[in-house]
Amino acid sequence: MSAFQKAKLTSMLLASVLLATPAAASTSFDGQWSVQIASSSSACTNGASVSIGINNGEVASNTSAVTASGRVAEAGTINVTLSTGIKRAVGFGRLSGSSGSGTWRAAACSGTWTAQRN
Repeated sequence: MSAFQKAKLTSMLLASVLLATPAAASTSFDGQWSVQIASSSSACTNGASVSIGINNGEVASNTSAVTASGRVAEAGTINVTLSTGIKRAVGFGRLSGSSGSGTWRAAACSGTWTAQRN
């Protein structure tokens, strides 16, 4: 393979990686959200709530008690990780307009969540 062919292949691979990785962009979901967390398992605490913020599609926590991180796509799909101390939960779902819902799971628990824009 010639040097030109190698350079062309490298640039094509780089372009495909960049196109496959979504960039953070301002979304219609940016703002402050209240999230209610529920579980039907007796091993889990039921009825918790957390406040999160979304800025340019990036999720962050609004309190020091819970660390939130994740991403919201322009279509509204969301993935988020919440952690406090050594506890960690991962959630997936969809936002639409000023509300959303989905599921979450942790080491010994799982459940559902709903969200409302403040």
